[in-house]
Amino acid sequence: MKGKPGDTILVESGKVAQPPRAGVIEEVLAQEPARFRVRWEDGRETIFAPSSGAVTIKAGRRRKATAAAKR
Repeated sequence: MKGKPGDTILVESGKVAQPPRAGVIEEVLAQEPARFRVRWEDGRETIFAPSSGAVTIKAGRRRKATAAAKR
């Protein structure tokens, strides 16, 4: 499972009728096995190690470099 900082991570709930939990990957701690530092929608931040089949990662929006940043 590949993820990059800025990507959105959606974690399926283990309970019926509960929506998935969403957050933004802040840092990739390890690729194999995957471990991420995630900031969740409620503002909390945790270290997360996803289990097989329970997670979807969507590519985050990349910011365009500004003229000031290029200097």
